[in-house]
Parts: sequence; structure tokens; C-alpha cells
Amino acid sequence: MRTRPALVVRGPFRGYSGHDRHTRAFARHLVAAGVRVQLVDLPEWSPLRLPSRALDAWFERQSRAVTASAVLHFCMPHQVRADPSRLNVNYTMFEGSRIPASWAAASRTHDLVIVPTASSRAAWLAAGVPARRVAVSPLGVDADAFRPGVRALAIADGRGGDVSRYRARFLNVSASGARKNVGGLVRAWLRATRHDDDAVLVLKRSYGAGETIVALMAEIARAERDVGRTLASSAAMVVEGRALPDAAMPALFAAATHYVSLSRGEGWDQPMCEAGASGLAVIAPRHTAYRAYLDDRVAWLLPARRVPAAVGARDPTGTLFAGVDWWEPDEDAAVAAIRRAIDHPERRKSGLRRRLVTRFSWTRATRRLLGLLRGLHRERGLRFDVA
Repeated sequence: MRTRPALVVRGPFRGYSGHDRHTRAFARHLVAAGVRVQLVDLPEWSPLRLPSRALDAWFERQSRAVTASAVLHFCMPHQVRADPSRLNVNYTMFEGSRIPASWAAASRTHDLVIVPTASSRAAWLAAGVPARRVAVSPLGVDADAFRPGVRALAIADGRGGDVSRYRARFLNVSASGARKNVGGLVRAWLRATRHDDDAVLVLKRSYGAGETIVALMAEIARAERDVGRTLASSAAMVVEGRALPDAAMPALFAAATHYVSLSRGEGWDQPMCEAGASGLAVIAPRHTAYRAYLDDRVAWLLPARRVPAAVGARDPTGTLFAGVDWWEPDEDAAVAAIRRAIDHPERRKSGLRRRLVTRFSWTRATRRLLGLLRGLHRERGLRFDVA
């Protein structure tokens, strides 16, 4: 009787972040594909944890040790704790033009680096990591959970009602930090909208931590000063700070009609994919990971120019972007896209959900990942067969 293949999967899985979520998704689908998994948490990723009631107990049950020939890490390169007795594969990503030298040095010691898009691979190659060590395998999206017709999350609009009363409902899901460029999005919103527009912008913070909300408020205040207008003169804007478990996320997207990002660089952007699977119209810059699954047929894409990354001293990711370029979205184009969506909601681009369902399901993502792991095992004279 053939023994099922096994993997030690090491990464954050108890928290709210996109990295926690894709670790959980891959763990589930690896087991569904016939792989025995030992799940090892990465507590240093973030101190913020889902309440125990919000984390499926299934994940905690996957801690039993397995006899495995490889460790699949989901973390930044410097966080890999290599097991010298096993192959070490790191699934990771980067949002700028070149990874830091410390990441490059760490990556050269790993048996294989897997990234979700060609833009991340280019960042590894630009830092001198050999091409044979860096492979591309996209992430996935759960199109059964994220789909049209889900009951919407109730979100107060701050004006005595719920966001559901607006015809055009824009959503952005971001953590704090200069790369996400929420200030640029707020500037575009202030410039594009009027107080009486039938529209609302919902800014969902990834964590809901107090310091994140404080940072966001400061960013909004700077945007008001830059534009010379206040939120009171624009269409409604809401900060949604609740910490939502995985099961509530589809309802968040169901509350919107549009998803908009003015990010300066993305390794993947899971919320953008979930928005597309949910049937939302999407607005995004034409750069990095967005080019892997968006084009002019399915999205409103904004011009973006490559510029040196400018990260404040207090930004927790600042050191990673020192001496690196990222991409500045065209705010004039963003203003025009937002205005067009408000004035002409019937002008929608279609086909994104169909593309995501057919090309980027979690089943396909897991199959691609397993193909790379099998290839690495064959190269090293080891067996890794999925029954």
C-alpha cells in the first residue's frame, strides 16, 4: 500500500492577514489533494490573532508530526528556519522592483523559492538570485464563497443610514503603510466626488488595531490638506474597523459594487481577486501582480509610473524598500475612473469572475504548487507522489 506524501507547512495561520488566509487555504487544499500536512504556526508574523471561536478547529488538529522530506514555508525569506534534514521551499512575494540584499542571501540557501507572479520573480532575479531557484505558482480564490448573491454585511454610513442605500459603493481593503497608498485613494475620492453624490467609499482596515486607525486618520487629514477639501464636502466615506473572520469576508464584498486600489505595488492582492470573484467592478493600477489576472477587458486599469520608493521612518516595512522602486498610480486617471463609475454605473466590464474561476481556483493553485514540489523531489532523487 502506497503511503500518502507528507509536508511540514510552516506559516502564519491564526491571524487576520492575507498571508494567514492563504496559508490556511493551501493547507486545506493540500490535504484535500491527498497530502498529509503538519501545520506549524509562525507567531512572529503578527501578534494579532483571530478569536478562538473564529478559527476553524480543523487547523489546530493538523499539528501532528509527519514524516516528510520537505518543509513548505509561507513567510519572508529572513523568517525561514531551514530544517537541514529536509528540502526547504519558501512561498513568498515582493511588491517592489528588487528584493533586499538580505532576502537574496537567504533565498540562495533555500532549495526553491515560489512566488505567485512574474513581477515577484523579476524582483528576485534583479537581486541576483539564480533563475533556476525561483518559480511562479499563482495563488487562488474561493469562488464558491466569494460570489454574487451573498447577503451583504451591514455597515453604518456615518450619516444615519447603511451603505446599502447608495447606488455606487466602493470598497478598499488595506493594511496601513505607504505602499498601499490609501492617502492617494482618499485624495482621488475628495477630488472626484461631491457631498450629494449617490456614492460611498468603505475603507476596510485589515486588522482593526487602534494604532492602525490612528495612522489612517492622520493619512486622511493629510489628504484633505493636499486637496484643499474636507470629507464633509465629498461623498460619504466610512472606515470599517471590525475584525472579521474568514466566514464574514464574502459579506463584506457583497456590500460593495466596486473595488478600487491605488496601491504602489502588489505581490498578489487577495482582496482584489475576491472582489472580482464577488462580481464587483474593479479599478486598479497597471503594474506588478495586477497584470497577472487583470487587463482592459475585465478591469479599469490606471497608468502608473515607476518611481523610487518613499517610505516613512515609522513604516514597519520601510527597510525592505530602501533603494527600491515601486509604481505611482495616476491620480487624475483614478479621479476620472471613480467619476465615470458614479455617473455611468451601467458601463461595467464583465468577465473577471469567469477568468478567476477558470484560471485561479484554489484547486488549480494547489495542483501547480504540487507540480513544482514533485519536480524538485525528482531533481533530488526523492519521491513525492500524490495518490
